[in-house]
Amino acid sequence: MKQSIIALVSIMLLFISCKSTNEKEMKSEISKTEVPKVFTTQVPEVFATTDQAVGNITYTHTGELVYSHHPFFAPENRVMIMNTVTKESTPFPNKKWNTPRENDDQYLSNVLGVRNDKNGVVWMIDMAQRNAIKPKIVGWNTKTNQLEKIYYIDEATVKTSQPNDMVVDTKHGVFIIADEGIGNGGDGSTAAFITVDMKTGETRRLLEGHRTTLPENTPTIINGKHLAVNGTDLLVGNDGITSDKDFEWIYYGPLNGTKIYRIKTIDLLNQDLTEAELDRKIETYSEKPNNGGMSMDMAGNIYLTALETNSVSVVLSKDKSVKTMVQDEKMVWPDGVSYNNADGYMYVSAAQVNRGAVFNNGKSTATKPFYIFRFKPITAGVPFR
Repeated sequence: MKQSIIALVSIMLLFISCKSTNEKEMKSEISKTEVPKVFTTQVPEVFATTDQAVGNITYTHTGELVYSHHPFFAPENRVMIMNTVTKESTPFPNKKWNTPRENDDQYLSNVLGVRNDKNGVVWMIDMAQRNAIKPKIVGWNTKTNQLEKIYYIDEATVKTSQPNDMVVDTKHGVFIIADEGIGNGGDGSTAAFITVDMKTGETRRLLEGHRTTLPENTPTIINGKHLAVNGTDLLVGNDGITSDKDFEWIYYGPLNGTKIYRIKTIDLLNQDLTEAELDRKIETYSEKPNNGGMSMDMAGNIYLTALETNSVSVVLSKDKSVKTMVQDEKMVWPDGVSYNNADGYMYVSAAQVNRGAVFNNGKSTATKPFYIFRFKPITAGVPFR
């Protein structure tokens, strides 16, 4: 009996010791993901170069890069796919979808926003504008290599619409699109949200010209030069958009603006709320620079492309302070930033939009090559949004 008691005590002590060790290991693992006390700006890795400007980036279910050629430069191929080993690119999903036709609209006309989902589908926003077709969202299944579905969004757009980026929310079954309001010479005053029901295809236009979607009078200034058309500053409305890992909150803001706002997804989608009631649901989340794309990690840190400083900023979840995450002089007009779950890197493009002809007396000053950078986020990113 005495030996049995001793043995039992020994087992209990061993269990307590193992539990303590495991707790220490868990705390150690957690501490590895915490922001260091002294925050240091990283130098990003040049992952690849291209001959044409890259807009937004997303991924196939196997981690291959799918990216838009920035429509500002009227590229022949709208969307490309890159082999991450050879760095070779071909039209996505194929050449036919990148070739305009008169007899149908089964092609990509004018694409910037590209996103993936957990089912291996890459979704692309076709803003149209370059051709007389309806704006739409095209989904291509990278597992079956065939068309998943097309959603038309023309009934929720206006003449000055420019549906730029989106959240693909598979939890609530909806696409949530940021409309910049600068299409066809627009001044940003019609910036809004567009939502699309994945089941019914029903579209809604929300918060057009709202205080949180309108651009502020904070002109984009790069190397001392205003981004302007014929002497008038270009002010862009609702642009960067992302969500947390649980699709609970939508984070957004105008490109030209000093604030990130957020609203609960269920509130934004609640058709019983008036716009006045919706307004009261919106929170001012943090400060920000003039920015393009936006992404988030699993710990709630927000990454956003800082156009004026050749960098990617991060809004830290612990105190909402804004830091410079990565910076490189070759990162001219960083546009889209998103997380590749296959390798654990955030990827960011450098589109050189400010060097386009319309901003430089009719002559483009953009130079090859165009860069795709990558860097490690503070914690794993949110892969599907």
